Amino acid sequence: MISVNDLKNGLTLELDNGLWSVVEFLHVKPGKGAAFVRTKLKNVETGNVLEKTFRAGEKVAKAMLNRKEMQYLYKAGEEFVMMDMESYEQLQLTKDQVGDGVKYMKEDMIVQVLMHDTKIIGVDIPAHVELAVVDTPPAEKGNTAQGGTKPATLEGGAVVNVPFHIQNGDLLKIDTRTNEYLGKA
Repeated sequence: MISVNDLKNGLTLELDNGLWSVVEFLHVKPGKGAAFVRTKLKNVETGNVLEKTFRAGEKVAKAMLNRKEMQYLYKAGEEFVMMDMESYEQLQLTKDQVGDGVKYMKEDMIVQVLMHDTKIIGVDIPAHVELAVVDTPPAEKGNTAQGGTKPATLEGGAVVNVPFHIQNGDLLKIDTRTNEYLGKA
């Protein structure tokens, strides 16, 4: 059990016979009346979003998640093949199980697979990844005075705004949490 005063983004809770991830939370202390915590929760299995308000200090059940280090091997059709780093056992995960991080994944990347009991509920990718530029428009002469940006498509499919001097084939460091360009690798 955990107090709602201790909630953090990304924390997984067990509510109403389901797993819910905290997307947003806000502690509210009105001038009159008791304090409360307003949250936005996302169902891990279905993706539904729910707004729920708790009384300050209320206890909720924290989900016990196991993290298993795995290596992303390759994409087989619509499934992603992962290998357990300890037993060398291979698993096939769907796009829904992998989540939004799929656009940053490349072969041989080490990821954390999240499991609740024996069910896979998601994949955590590293906060920073190095990906090559697949497609970006060329820089136009005289277009660099203000240090603007242009879109670049990366090898995993992510589209990131980059400075004008970036070209196809450049290796870039990307923050996967904010989808921002950090620099050349």
